[in-house]
Amino acid sequence: MTATLRVLPSFARARPCPVLWGSPVSWFASNMAVVEQAWQMFEGAVSAVMPGPMLHRALALDTETGQLKVRDRNFHLHQNLYLAGFGKAVLGMAAVAEELLNEHLVRGVISVPKGIRAAMEHAGLKEMLLKPHSHIQVFEGAKDNLPDGDAQQAALSIRDLAERLTADDLLLVLISGGGSALLPAPIPPVTLEEKQLLTKMLAASGATIQEINTIRKALSQLKGGGLARAAYPAQVVSLILSDVVGDPVDMIASGPTVASDHNVQDCLQILSRYDLRGVLPRSVKTVLSRADSDPRGPPGCGHVLNVVIGSNSLALAAAQRCAQALGYQALVLSTVVQGEVGRLARFYGLLARVAGVRLSSKVMKSKNEEDELQRLVEELQLSDLKLEEVLEAVEGAKGPVCLLAGGEPTVRLQGSGKGGRNQELALRVGVEMSGSMMNDWETLFLSGGTDGQDGPTEAAGAWVTSGLANEAATEGLDVAAFLANNDSNTFFRRLQNGAHLLCTGLTGTNVMDIHLLLLRPC
Repeated sequence: MTATLRVLPSFARARPCPVLWGSPVSWFASNMAVVEQAWQMFEGAVSAVMPGPMLHRALALDTETGQLKVRDRNFHLHQNLYLAGFGKAVLGMAAVAEELLNEHLVRGVISVPKGIRAAMEHAGLKEMLLKPHSHIQVFEGAKDNLPDGDAQQAALSIRDLAERLTADDLLLVLISGGGSALLPAPIPPVTLEEKQLLTKMLAASGATIQEINTIRKALSQLKGGGLARAAYPAQVVSLILSDVVGDPVDMIASGPTVASDHNVQDCLQILSRYDLRGVLPRSVKTVLSRADSDPRGPPGCGHVLNVVIGSNSLALAAAQRCAQALGYQALVLSTVVQGEVGRLARFYGLLARVAGVRLSSKVMKSKNEEDELQRLVEELQLSDLKLEEVLEAVEGAKGPVCLLAGGEPTVRLQGSGKGGRNQELALRVGVEMSGSMMNDWETLFLSGGTDGQDGPTEAAGAWVTSGLANEAATEGLDVAAFLANNDSNTFFRRLQNGAHLLCTGLTGTNVMDIHLLLLRPC
């Protein structure tokens, strides 16, 4: 299978799956390539969490009275609105917010990824761009999702804006995934380089995003409620697009408008877990030693309203509807996928095998495989996955099956190659599936980041089939060697000239990753 996924500039339009005339079975019989179907599902997931629809749902302004309603709270606007934002989806969020509230907006500052405006312009997504003469100042930084001097300048500008506010003002804060890297303001004497190095070491050691953000908050002027404290006594409304499993507002972008409930001991335990305490810079030790007694204002954030307006669950629900429209029995497995990609790949590979057995009347169920699968569910802490119910639904399916999940696994770096968690997961799943599937079922696995960038690469992710090992061998590619070097991107660029890469460009949103496992009768 060599079909290449098309780059479609339609993410911001939130269009549904195409209207399919006739029954799902007749549509399925049209022989659309399974990879094209997977692409449509991924596109549907991303479209559902684009900024426009979410902001319109979250904000309601009475233009006659100036009353802004957010959830069950009302705020009176009279040219007293200020805006701050940081994250991969914030450019589009800010464009919509300014369009809705422009009459009352005095000034804004946002921090967005390097190159995002050019990418949106190139894709023709004008609705994701600020209008000329906008009241919002834009900083681009954090290339490859790493904090840098440009992002630090943006963070300090946001801090200055917040500190100038009064009790009569309202600060609208727009937050999305990638916000931590785009809001770096280390507490002196910690330097940006020292904080960045520590973040890299944690990520390379396999630390979770929650653990990394706990450390970030302890070393930051703005994270862990710091921005909310800077804005006091102004009222603060935060609209949040979640990129963290379970949508904990204190962890998304490291919780700049949420009081932190972590202390120094939590940080030290994390650093000890990954054997990093002995290599800490003296400046970090200094800040941690005084953190519990740091008089940076009131610990509470009672003047803040935090609202999650988009999440991985919303994206998965849209992908599920798209799969159903394409004739699939579609089941959402979990929205809390975490853990090391090697173990997660074993889970998906085994799930593909077990689901294939359940779908086939020619093969007896393997209790050993199903028992191992259940153990993996428990090991990976997939608390919302009811495995037996899923397998029973698969067994009762009358046609193709799509199993969906979302979250953010981790990669333990051992080599010096180029890749990302989605590409490495896809490659490992391809290895797990190779040679173990029935010949009468076509099986495809896709893993993609909704932000369009998987690690420091040009791809959002990749897709594989059970024929991966044979395809690689035909081209003389040693899969094990690429995996040992964490070089999944190089592997997929070489395999069939990159046909298995999921290349979307920056999408303008971010709600973690989407995993699709498709089984279709040949």
